[in-house]
Amino acid sequence: MDPLRRIKGLLQLGTGRDTAVLLSSLLVAFVIWLISNLSQSYAGTLSVPVIAECNIEGHASVSDSPAMAVARCHASGSALLKNRNRSGRKPVRVSIDRSDLRQTGPEEFCLTGSAMNAYVNAIFGSGATVDAFISDSLFFRFPYMNNRKVPVEPVQDLRFRDEYMLTAPLSVVPDSITVYGEEARIGGIDRVYTSALNLYDLHESQSGTLRLGRIKGVRFSQDEVAYSIDISRYVEIASTVQIEVWNAPAGKNLQVYPSTAEVVFRCKFPLRRDPSDAFRLYVDYRDFTSSLTGRCVPRILKLPSGVIDVRVTPEVVDCVLEEQ
Repeated sequence: MDPLRRIKGLLQLGTGRDTAVLLSSLLVAFVIWLISNLSQSYAGTLSVPVIAECNIEGHASVSDSPAMAVARCHASGSALLKNRNRSGRKPVRVSIDRSDLRQTGPEEFCLTGSAMNAYVNAIFGSGATVDAFISDSLFFRFPYMNNRKVPVEPVQDLRFRDEYMLTAPLSVVPDSITVYGEEARIGGIDRVYTSALNLYDLHESQSGTLRLGRIKGVRFSQDEVAYSIDISRYVEIASTVQIEVWNAPAGKNLQVYPSTAEVVFRCKFPLRRDPSDAFRLYVDYRDFTSSLTGRCVPRILKLPSGVIDVRVTPEVVDCVLEEQ
């Protein structure tokens, strides 16, 4: 008997509930069959338009037109069906490492077959296996863009536990980045700020990353920087230091008032030696000759090893020239 006639007979003999169960069973069986067939691997040709994204210094980050990637692949039936119906769909955007692109012209770059293997899943979808590329190279054009290099300014609010402090200013790497955009937008940018770094009760060195604050219509060469903070416990040592006079010509006697200064050293803990033994404070005669008031700021020759910070009182001294 014809199978269709048998099914028709069953539908006529059964109750409404039996009919619903049968139809549901047929629908489930069809879905299982469809999923099974679409998930199996088939050989076919896939063609995918690709827009490349890459961070190339001096150029736009996105290629201005797609390149067509064509390959003979083994892929699932659903992938092949999807590719067959992708006419009019947007190109696939693929992020490409700069080292995989070869420059072939002022604005032209090429992704060759050997490097394309790393981007098979990004282009053709996960699970696709390329048997052979029909298009052995992809060519992209990254137009030139206005750019300039600017320093990175960290935004910070750092608070320390008692007797702890920075041994050096907070540093970021890199300390400058390249910004890209229309000249009208980037011409007024003299620095780029990080997101705020708020750290409290600091008593040990820290490191991490900071996001850069975005500027509308401007692209950065990178979106974050690494930071490091060197923190040490310190001990304070006070000392009275003689103020010397340097570079006074023969026959000139420069008197400094007061002739000594009170100096407070902040030294890394534990303290290994008295820093005042290697500390020298002086007034440069040339500073005096260029001063309109005869007042000078004492200079520090060199901070002794282990000294993090130093505070000198007074900060300014009076100088009087006496002829010999």
